[in-house]
Amino acid sequence: MTHAEFARTIDHTLLKPDSTRRDCRRICEEAKTHGFASACILPAWVADAAEILDGSPVAVCTVIGFPHGIAPTGAKVAEVHTVVADGAKEVDMVINISALKSGSDLLVFQDIEAVVEAAEPGGALVKVIFECALLTDEEKQRACRMCVEAGADFVKTSTGFAGGGATIADVALMKAVVDGEAQIKAAGGIRTVEDALALLNAGADRLGTSAGIALLEAFRGGNFAQPASGSY
Repeated sequence: MTHAEFARTIDHTLLKPDSTRRDCRRICEEAKTHGFASACILPAWVADAAEILDGSPVAVCTVIGFPHGIAPTGAKVAEVHTVVADGAKEVDMVINISALKSGSDLLVFQDIEAVVEAAEPGGALVKVIFECALLTDEEKQRACRMCVEAGADFVKTSTGFAGGGATIADVALMKAVVDGEAQIKAAGGIRTVEDALALLNAGADRLGTSAGIALLEAFRGGNFAQPASGSY
């Protein structure tokens, strides 16, 4: 994996509620400079991000129903319509965690499907966040199957706001269930190149992290153990 290929696995992320408009603009400029896959920022600043990233291969990414996923489906759909109109090309929605844990799978499925349908006219990718730290393996498996059936583009491990984060075990579980029918985004607590590469090796296609620049610098330095060639 080259430095540029590694950069293209990263969603350069800033979702802290006290982050500012200036912070968002900085994240977007950094994403352009370093060639990340996307800049993932708060919904309020999507139009700013779209202006900065216009003409760049870096996608504008934002979040829907964040961070708990418990907003009614209509509210999530309205969010999608707004951010896509503002220029978002990727939306990371939080699954209805409460409904999933209640066994209300039809509600969970319809929630995901409605967001996918709302994003489709604008060509935006949909990543569905599970918040794996709050779920059993059986619940994660059910969620994966619903995402595939609903047409989501990615399944994603975590918001980073509920304790816990991306684990190799969760990525491997997701990979086994989606079986190439959706991509996988690992997010939450990714701070070292070793961790990042291990998650990619386990099956992740994207990494959501606020430490992207530090990871790239460490990758460039080469002072880490890489998985065997071809394992990506």
